[in-house]
Amino acid sequence: MLRRLAPQVLGALVRRYGHFDAAEDAVQEALLAAARQWPEEGRPANPRGWLIRVASRRLTDQLRSEEARRRREETAAALTPRDEFVAPPPGEGRAPAEDDTLALLFLCCRAELPPAGRIALTLRAVGGLTTAEIARALLVPEATMAQRISRAKRRIKASETPFGIRTDGTHGTHGTGPEAAEEHAARLADVLHVLYLIFNEGYTATSGRDLQRADLAAEAIRLTRAVHAQLPADGEVSGLLALMLLTDARRSARTTPDGDLVPLAEQDRTRWDRAAVTEGVALVSDALTRAPLGPYQLRAAIAAVHDEAASDEDTDWAEILALYEVLVRMVPGPVERLGHAVAVAMVHGPRRALDLLADLDADERLAGHHRLEAVRAHLLEMAGERAAARAAYAKAAGLTLSVPERRYLLFRAARLAE
Repeated sequence: MLRRLAPQVLGALVRRYGHFDAAEDAVQEALLAAARQWPEEGRPANPRGWLIRVASRRLTDQLRSEEARRRREETAAALTPRDEFVAPPPGEGRAPAEDDTLALLFLCCRAELPPAGRIALTLRAVGGLTTAEIARALLVPEATMAQRISRAKRRIKASETPFGIRTDGTHGTHGTGPEAAEEHAARLADVLHVLYLIFNEGYTATSGRDLQRADLAAEAIRLTRAVHAQLPADGEVSGLLALMLLTDARRSARTTPDGDLVPLAEQDRTRWDRAAVTEGVALVSDALTRAPLGPYQLRAAIAAVHDEAASDEDTDWAEILALYEVLVRMVPGPVERLGHAVAVAMVHGPRRALDLLADLDADERLAGHHRLEAVRAHLLEMAGERAAARAAYAKAAGLTLSVPERRYLLFRAARLAE
């Protein structure tokens, strides 16, 4: 619960006070206070309001101290009266009814921040991901990611532009005309990318004992629904929401009762959430007929082909391959090319797909990433090269930080040794 509430509390403080860096510190103080106090005294009736109240007290203390050092007593006096930082008893404290998380998403994608910094900071502030998780999601070294986040925070702290929220639906975009439209489009693209990464981390955690983090995936879907409610005509927003629904529909069938990974080909499709499939298919079908084609719509269309197949054998791999070929021309990233290689193997055989992996070997973004070796192992197994496949599975297992994925890869390797 604390992880889910953290971005909502941060958004509320940023809207009120406009000091992102200080607000983030205050929220962390409030979360620590909750972790200490709630187990002993019980959870308050309004957890979000409790956290906002505690964080607000801490933040006003910080701001008043800074103002005192700068001899601006009159400014400090305009803030709420200073209290000692004592957490209120459970049950006390109210909060605004609105959820500022969506506004916080757009605010983190400020024009003065470089794109990489926007995405990293938003994943940290809104997604609640650790620096290591963000680094793995974006395929960059952890030290590089830590520097990006620190630079983004420093730039926001040094900015003289108020970190406020406009109510005209532009989420901070100033002015009108082509430049304002371009800025808003850039922010929206970053927001969608961040939501996509948050969902992916929730659907398949990069590390830990659990394969999935359902709360993180659910929060990504909730926020994407909120964006879609504001921008229902945007094809890529619809495509992303459809992709999440179509993918998350398989969640209950992805693991055994013991938490072991179940690959798509072996899942019990009767356990898939058919309501989510129906909604996702309707969303992407509508977007494809009325909006300019985009990557999220293509990814959603691929997911729809999988979800609409009655069994793995009934999957229309030729259609999936055709969709991937359009996708890799539009977004020639390593993850897209890896998915394309799998589709090529299913249509034209593993040998042609293995040739495609040779190009990906030179892509430093995938260097040391277990997914490349896992796909290679699968293709080698399809080609009948058991020893090479077993070695690739073992190598992939050594690269992943996910316990369920490691167990599954080692199982595949051991099965080939029999």
